[in-house]
Amino acid sequence: MRVATFASPFGRGGPGLLLRDLGRDDPQISAAVSIIEKAAPDILLLTDIDFDLDGLALGPLAARMGFAHSFALAPNTGMVTDYDLDGNGRVAEARDAQGFGMFSGDSGMGILSHWPIVQTDVQDLSAMLLRDAPGATLPQGPLWTDDIAAVQRLSSTGHWVVPIMTPGGPLVLMAYPATPPVFDGPEDRNGLRNRDELRLWSSVLDGDFGPVAQDFIVLGNANLDPGDGLREAMAEFLADPRVVDPQPRSAGGKAASDPDQTGDPALDTADWPDGMPGNLRVSYVLPAATWTVTASGVFWPAPNDPDVALAAAAGPHTPRMGGSAPLRRDLKPHRLGVTRCQPHQPRT
Repeated sequence: MRVATFASPFGRGGPGLLLRDLGRDDPQISAAVSIIEKAAPDILLLTDIDFDLDGLALGPLAARMGFAHSFALAPNTGMVTDYDLDGNGRVAEARDAQGFGMFSGDSGMGILSHWPIVQTDVQDLSAMLLRDAPGATLPQGPLWTDDIAAVQRLSSTGHWVVPIMTPGGPLVLMAYPATPPVFDGPEDRNGLRNRDELRLWSSVLDGDFGPVAQDFIVLGNANLDPGDGLREAMAEFLADPRVVDPQPRSAGGKAASDPDQTGDPALDTADWPDGMPGNLRVSYVLPAATWTVTASGVFWPAPNDPDVALAAAAGPHTPRMGGSAPLRRDLKPHRLGVTRCQPHQPRT
């Protein structure tokens, strides 16, 4: 079984625009689809894909790549609050939403699978308040009030526990993309929130939210490198004996090493400008220790690889907001990470 996560270029500047672009010749979409087809995952988590209530975009996209099943829930991104969360004196803006978004459904998640998704058993933890997260460290300062604490959710996009019925038995995906741990003030709300979005999975594995599946995979865009941000949280999670770190590598990441690189550049999954914050490992596919990893990798072609042009064509859309907007709209894309694994023992 091959499982992948992709911070995909399927976000657009307004509702319905992804569906529009899927219906015409769009070189960026075609390149992204080609990359996914080359990786050939059996199960794929897409982050940064716009959500629509009826799956009018996700369904055809899945069918285009030969996936029989797709699943998505409304994300927290673009869900506007009534509060000035960024302290600029205005409300109902993208940065005043539960998760940064220009519109409701902006940059959500989607799961594609060759095998049935047991939607009736999905556990959605996305509505949990930040203050209620187990062991949460709450920000302090004028941008963190009792009123804001009463509405601010932990999940910037979502936390889903999704069972999939594979030929070898049930597999449970623990899927999420976290907020970048930057773009805020001295209260460090985004940094603390990013860390606690990851730590929620430790609580799930501790059984705080019900029985824990034997065969699971934690995956998504954590926006957190073991050597960057509040690094101890990711380092601790990767060292958890309940999960396996496949440490997927790429020739392209190794060749693109930054001058001040602190970690192994071959493990990087995001190609960002040097020092801003530079290339980092921020996307993960982490199987349970019940699985044996037989191979892993990141789609990041070496400079002399013909697929370099394909990766470049799948680059990000034109930035949708200037000035104080989060940089993730302006930066080069995350790469596609793939892990192939099998159970230690056959499942019945």
